[in-house]
Amino acid sequence: MIAQRPDLRSLLRPVVRKVRRQDPYAGLDPGRKELVDVALGRLGSRSFADLGGVWGVDGGYTFYALERYRPERAVLVDATVTPWVGERARRFRRLELVEGNFGSPDVAARVGTVDAIFLFDTLLHQVAPDWDAVLELYAPRARAIVVYNPQWTGGETVRLLDLGPEEYFRNVPHDPHDPTPLGPDGRPLYARLFERLDEIHPVHGKPWRDVHSIWQWGITEADLVGAMSRLGYSLELERSYGRFKALERFERRGFVFVR
Repeated sequence: MIAQRPDLRSLLRPVVRKVRRQDPYAGLDPGRKELVDVALGRLGSRSFADLGGVWGVDGGYTFYALERYRPERAVLVDATVTPWVGERARRFRRLELVEGNFGSPDVAARVGTVDAIFLFDTLLHQVAPDWDAVLELYAPRARAIVVYNPQWTGGETVRLLDLGPEEYFRNVPHDPHDPTPLGPDGRPLYARLFERLDEIHPVHGKPWRDVHSIWQWGITEADLVGAMSRLGYSLELERSYGRFKALERFERRGFVFVR
């Protein structure tokens, strides 16, 4: 009787489990990790602030940077710090948690001066202050600004809401009838969005059109690089990570700016 060959997947499964146990950050986006490696590895940054780094990833890139590079100081900022992040942060005495809107001057003052600022998937959400005003707010506080952002491939930077409902939902990764994702108030973010743009958001205390939870901007690469140049930064690294999901007019791009 000829013995059957073992299934390759069954042989690899224990190996995959072992690798995941050894590397708790294997599930993080490799592009964002590469940018962290450049900032703290190649550039030798000894302090950083991760702005908006809790939502969706539970501070994953902050903890990755802390464990791999052991910087002298780290700041993790977001409007809401989850209990899991708060609990894990206790293991890192050099980590400061700041709960608040990082577009606020008061929050920026609490961040203080650091070697590097991380802005991962956050710039396109920033209004009142707008994305370029946020960059201006933090430019004096950091030697390097690291951006990972879905970049608009259209001809010029656009406020997405100005496109109107049909074009807006063609260019953002959410169906207006989909009850998810939920906002901080537990209500769907995108359902009836255009009907309530001028209503005051129950959590953020400002009109829905100005909340950072929804997609706000299509930012061109030229405008981002130009804004950073005017602030005294040069482009150290640029990477393309491909199209953002199925959106034809957004491409995932990474940038490291230094001065």
